[in-house]
Amino acid sequence: MTDLAETTPCAGLVPVTAGALRLIEGTPGRMTALAVYKGQEAALGRVLAKAHGLGWPEPGAVIAGEGAEVRWFGLGLALLVGPEPDAGLAAHAALTDQSDAWAVLRLEGAGATSVMARLTPLDLRAEAFAAGATARTDVAHMAGAVTRRGAEAYEIMAFRSMAASLVHEVALAMRRVAARNGA
Repeated sequence: MTDLAETTPCAGLVPVTAGALRLIEGTPGRMTALAVYKGQEAALGRVLAKAHGLGWPEPGAVIAGEGAEVRWFGLGLALLVGPEPDAGLAAHAALTDQSDAWAVLRLEGAGATSVMARLTPLDLRAEAFAAGATARTDVAHMAGAVTRRGAEAYEIMAFRSMAASLVHEVALAMRRVAARNGA
C-alpha cells in the first residue's frame, strides 16, 4: 500500500532568490469561484457584504477585508479567497471550490516589475496597474492571473498542472533581471 502525502503545487520548487528578488509560494487558503447568475450581481454583492464584509468587484479590482478578499476573475466571475463561502451565495451564483486548482506564487523585491514585464503583456505602470489591481492574463506561455500587491510585489497564479513551468519561467526572468542590475 502506498502512503500518499499532501503537497502544495510548488513543493520543492521554491523559494528562489536572484539579487534582491524573492519568489515564494503563496498560501491563499480556500479559493472559491463565484460565477454570477444573469442579473444577480447586485444581490450577490449584498450577500458578500453581509456574510464576508466584501462586495462584487469591478473589472480588474480586488475587494479586501479581514481574512478575506474577492477579486475579479473574468466576465461574471469572481474568486472568493480565504473563507468558506456563505451558503447564501449559492442562490445568486454557481460556486466551485478552486483551492487545489491553482499554483500561487508571490514575487517581491526591487526589480519585480521588470521581471513581470518579461512574463506578461499587462501594462504594469503604477498608474495603469496599481496595488490591488488584478487581471486574468498570459503569464509566460500559460493562462493565469496576476494581482499587484505592492510597488514591487505581485501574486502570480497559473493552473496547478503548470506549477513547475511557472516557477521555471519566473526564476529565469528573475535571474535575467538580477544579472542586468549587476547582482
